[in-house]
Amino acid sequence: MKTARISSGQEFTVGKILCIGRNYVDHIHELGNEVPTAPVIFMKPASSVISEGERIVIPSYSNDCHHEGELAVLIGKTGKDIPLDKALDHVAGYGAAIDLTLRDVQAELKKKGLPWDIAKGFDTACPLSDFAPAELVPDPQLLQVRLSVNGEIRQNGPTALMINPVANIISHLSTIFTLEPGDVILSGTPAGVGRIVSGDRLLAEIPGVARIEVSVA
Repeated sequence: MKTARISSGQEFTVGKILCIGRNYVDHIHELGNEVPTAPVIFMKPASSVISEGERIVIPSYSNDCHHEGELAVLIGKTGKDIPLDKALDHVAGYGAAIDLTLRDVQAELKKKGLPWDIAKGFDTACPLSDFAPAELVPDPQLLQVRLSVNGEIRQNGPTALMINPVANIISHLSTIFTLEPGDVILSGTPAGVGRIVSGDRLLAEIPGVARIEVSVA
């Protein structure tokens, strides 16, 4: 059982991890994808979560694991068909996450028209920080997403550049899934994704909000 912790002391059992792909235009362009007309949604299991100081284990079936630093959103209140103007009322906290992607595996499965869950949901695929209380973040679109590898900044993008802002994401997801306390939303990654290898140290942070540092086994 994985736990999401808010710095104020509250804890939630991690439920669904709902992820938004292709939510920053610069990242879409760097991978040669088309800009989507609706949010691209995929999921990670709760078993993929690791915490501060733990190790990423790249599966033996991949030789190209990429980092994707993201703003994570922790749901604190149940909701279905949530109106846009009420969406942020359902947030318990904001944190930093790394959406790890086995890019070679994902590409091969896409070519075959197959689901790519194993490229996104393997054990250790979701390093996740503790969360800052929502009331300390007046506007999630005024944050910065940063990720460094071995001290070198690779990603540094403002959440203002999201195609689908956090409130829109929550409202849209709630038309498909009932959102429940402990659910986590990964809101997409800015440009700068890249390969990681054994021995690398990764630091993902939302300055002033949250940070998580992990290493690659």
